[in-house]
Amino acid sequence: MADRTERQAQATIRAGDEWLEAISGATREILDPADARPFAVVAEGDEKDAERAVTAARQAFDHGPWPGTPVAERAALLRRVADLLMRDREELGLLESRDAGKTVEEGRVDIDCVADAFRYFADLVAAEAPGRVVDAGSPDVHSVVVHEPVGVCALITPWNYPLLQASWKIAPALAAGNTFVVKPSEITPMTTIALIELLAEAGLPAGVANIVTGPGHTVGARLAEHPDVDLVSFTGGLVSGTKVARAAAPTVKKVALELGGKNPNVVFADACATEEGFDTTVDQALNAAFIHSGQVCSAGARLIVEEPVRDRFVAELARRARRIRLGRGTEDGVECGPLVSEQQRAKVEAYVASALAEGAVLRCGGKRPEPSPQRPVSGYFYEPTILDACHREMKVVREEVFGPVLTVETFRTEEEAVLLANDTEYGLAGAVWTTDPGKARRVAGRLRHGTVWINDFHPYLPQAEWGGFGKSGTGRELGPAGLAEYRETKHIYQNLAPKPVRWFAG
Repeated sequence: MADRTERQAQATIRAGDEWLEAISGATREILDPADARPFAVVAEGDEKDAERAVTAARQAFDHGPWPGTPVAERAALLRRVADLLMRDREELGLLESRDAGKTVEEGRVDIDCVADAFRYFADLVAAEAPGRVVDAGSPDVHSVVVHEPVGVCALITPWNYPLLQASWKIAPALAAGNTFVVKPSEITPMTTIALIELLAEAGLPAGVANIVTGPGHTVGARLAEHPDVDLVSFTGGLVSGTKVARAAAPTVKKVALELGGKNPNVVFADACATEEGFDTTVDQALNAAFIHSGQVCSAGARLIVEEPVRDRFVAELARRARRIRLGRGTEDGVECGPLVSEQQRAKVEAYVASALAEGAVLRCGGKRPEPSPQRPVSGYFYEPTILDACHREMKVVREEVFGPVLTVETFRTEEEAVLLANDTEYGLAGAVWTTDPGKARRVAGRLRHGTVWINDFHPYLPQAEWGGFGKSGTGRELGPAGLAEYRETKHIYQNLAPKPVRWFAG
């Protein structure tokens, strides 16, 4: 990958075949959350820059070659992108670590998953039939249903998994033949900028992939409302998602929303009946809550544990949580990095304070860690926190914290477990832990969540759908449904032997 440090300080907006500065000349420093020091400078775009990028994408869709490029060629380009991602895996993993605060190992895994997404959608679109023939009941009629690209797609991505979430939108959009404008989070744009460079290196025609770095209230808002945008796909918080839907409504464009979650992790006592089962379930509860400092939309932030094992389970969970090694994600041996910003840490601190005021019992964490060479005092670190004796009326139980905070609730019956797990406005993901296959199927079947894991937490498959119920959103990503989001369906009816109908006299 080419050294882009100097160019990034001047031009990180791409419209057509040019890298451009913001029209206003504004820039933004990108901070490393481990020490709050700037390590890059990007252009700070606004509505005018969004306008310029949409114009380029519209021109490329209406008059460029990409929508009509044969499927095999589109698939081949996506595979080349996957190869380039793996070529640059180490650099991109490090960049993702510095940008979002996660560990380098997490960053590397993210790049692997991004490459997998590009390969998956390449294989999916290449294997499809050209159309579905519909029997019209007459030899003189040929009727076929075909899929076509939507058009210009506005892709608005979050800060917690910058490149992974971008790939879940960009790969299917390109596979379907669309053009796009992507707006990464203004605080974590670096790897998305790098991906746009790789798309150009892979041979994507000019104007198909465009990017505007800048804030949501200007760039994102203009993309969502723009009449030349045919689809807007947004991943982020509930408040911003409702604004996107409202802005898109007057033009009746397609909208895909992947929003927040308040995800239950339901542990039945039988899952802990053996020492191995107990150890595994505790370990997975830690992973569910504290990977990437809990800054995961599918984080298992609500532990709902059966009463007979509750005390032992929570005690062991807290003991292990205290031993999680916090620090700069680029340091060897670090298991958990900082929060992404001072604003995010302050939000987490406010939730913990409100929980304690409402009667929660602090089992571990609940504060900033002591500084160390791996944890500069200026970094946005916060200890993994477990809040016991929680109940459904608490703010910390009902709202998405998006930080390293785990709440503990207790149940006595299967019916109560289901009731607690479903008592949320969200419906993104959840998990059930039990050795009873019948119980596992019953409870999983009754949970109103888009993804339900049984005896596991966090895995996802590119070929499966990802989406949610309730206020977790309306979109579907990954799998065939992820490709379908970026298509329109057309029915072509051909009468091979037209005859007069004579509905009317004369």
